[in-house]
Amino acid sequence: MLRLAHYPCFLLFCGLLLGAGNVMAAENKQDVEKLQSRIKQLESELNQTRQALAEAEKKAETKDQELAEAKADDAEIRFGSLRVGGAMRANYAIGDYPETDGASRAVEDGGNFALDTFRINLDYANGPYIGKVEYRWYNGYNFLHTGWLGYQFDDKRQLQLGVNRVPFGPGPYGVAQSWFFDQHYYLGLSDDMDLGAKYHHETGNWTWDIAYYLADEGTYRGSSNDSARYSYDIVDESGDGYEERNQFNVRGIYRITHNDITTDLGMSLQYGELDSQGAQDDGDRYAASAHMVNKWNNFTLATQLTYYHFDVDSAQSLGTDKLVQMGAYDFPSTAAAEAWIPAVSLSYYHETTGIDWLDYVIPFVEYSVVVKTEDAFNDSELASIGFSWGKGNWFSYVDLAASNGNEFIGGETAFGDRLGANQDDDWQTRFNINFGYYF
Repeated sequence: MLRLAHYPCFLLFCGLLLGAGNVMAAENKQDVEKLQSRIKQLESELNQTRQALAEAEKKAETKDQELAEAKADDAEIRFGSLRVGGAMRANYAIGDYPETDGASRAVEDGGNFALDTFRINLDYANGPYIGKVEYRWYNGYNFLHTGWLGYQFDDKRQLQLGVNRVPFGPGPYGVAQSWFFDQHYYLGLSDDMDLGAKYHHETGNWTWDIAYYLADEGTYRGSSNDSARYSYDIVDESGDGYEERNQFNVRGIYRITHNDITTDLGMSLQYGELDSQGAQDDGDRYAASAHMVNKWNNFTLATQLTYYHFDVDSAQSLGTDKLVQMGAYDFPSTAAAEAWIPAVSLSYYHETTGIDWLDYVIPFVEYSVVVKTEDAFNDSELASIGFSWGKGNWFSYVDLAASNGNEFIGGETAFGDRLGANQDDDWQTRFNINFGYYF
């Protein structure tokens, strides 16, 4: 039992404990404050280091950009606001079919290597005023590819007047990454050049293109009557056929971004007249297309479904309303007057940073088919697998293509029917390498 005489000692002991606790608490508080101060100092030094690093990276990036621009300026040919450029391309092709008159140059015995294209480009930019001209030469024929003047209202609005690309489909070349394109091109429904006015407008997630075309781009120098041109059009080879007039185009594309996936969902509409040059009645034509481009990391999946119809008179020189006369590259051909075209392309962009002689490579696989509404006609399919690659000013394609209905693949039957009735319906293949140097 604790006696009363012991209380002073006990109280003294408690006081000593409390005092020691207070001293320890004070010291701990000082340590914490010192630690917090040191943390703030380190954070400040880290932020300064980050800022200095960012400034250094920005300076390095600016320097690299200046060097790249200086190198580009040294390589360019300029006359004030006008830049002169161009390209030369050579082509090797070999096919699993013999050489016949009027057939593809891709013969089976050793193939064929020849100069493919020479072109000159003029690009004009002076404030808001812009313009572009491109003229191409091939073996035995040449033509204007592009020729327009325009006004750049701002970075989201532009007007072009002249021979320009028709806004139809998901992009300038449809879904295709290959040298052969897809079947839309051979029916004038991708990479088509016509004479008229086009207005481009970007607003929010929408991109709009509205255009009116007075006529096609015309024919130039070649052996055909009306087919010395770059893009496929209705042509008047007989002198009493049809000519394209008064075409209207509307295209809207809406961009959706979700995580790492970007989707461009679009719709294209086209309507135009067919002006009769003979005894047949005037006609018209229309096309509608739904298209989508999905991008995930370096993968691109492009899909398109198109319906088109050429309303022509059976009294035309072809003697039927089931076919139309089309032409390009100095060769006339026939095509089904009505059909559906589904098309798909999958590609991957890969930068080859570890290879000195290569900057990037784009492998791809593609398929498209012309599904004709006329029961007596066979469908026309085209499949391609290959890759394109680039290094500096070099850009080349390597394609292995197979088709049962494309004018550039096959050689045992006459040129001109493969997108029309396609009576032979014969699968043939072509291996193609196209080398291009751009300046």
